[in-house]
Amino acid sequence: MEQAYIEEKTFDKIDFKDKPLPKGEYENCCFLNCDFSNSELSDNMFTDCEFFECNLSLAKLEMTSFRDVKFKDCKMLGLHFSNCNEFGLSFSFDNCILNHSSFFKTKIKKTVFKNSQLQEADFTECDLTNSVFENCDLSRAIFYNTNIEKADFRNSNNYSIDPETNRIKKAKFSVFGISGLLHKYDIDIEYSN
Repeated sequence: MEQAYIEEKTFDKIDFKDKPLPKGEYENCCFLNCDFSNSELSDNMFTDCEFFECNLSLAKLEMTSFRDVKFKDCKMLGLHFSNCNEFGLSFSFDNCILNHSSFFKTKIKKTVFKNSQLQEADFTECDLTNSVFENCDLSRAIFYNTNIEKADFRNSNNYSIDPETNRIKKAKFSVFGISGLLHKYDIDIEYSN
């Protein structure tokens, strides 16, 4: 089956739950207020695309390619980025809800997560070198055998990262986030003026 090549097109307020996005390569496209929830996005390629106020929750991402893709104000619950095509995988998230999403074993260096919810997200064995977590909620997010070297967590909260099971050299944390590195020891840390 021949795949479509779509360039510089804007998709506005389209419900892709019932009629899936045609398989193909999308370059410099913009998706506004679209509903991809529970839809099939497998084998599609998105290059330099932007998703604004879209719902991608539980979309299928088998061998989906995301290359320099921006997600803003999107609902993205339970996505398995670990199933994406790893070649050139790069994206950024701004004000997105990524709860219960999996980044298991992905190599996503320099990824920017800004003002986003990452509750119970799985970063096991992920390479997050030089990534930025700016003002993110990382409640119950899993970091295990994760490379967070030079990553920036200074403005994020609710994380629990074990320095003994993760690579954290030169990672940045605020003094108020120190408890997130000592969580496993069940100690009380008091901040005084």
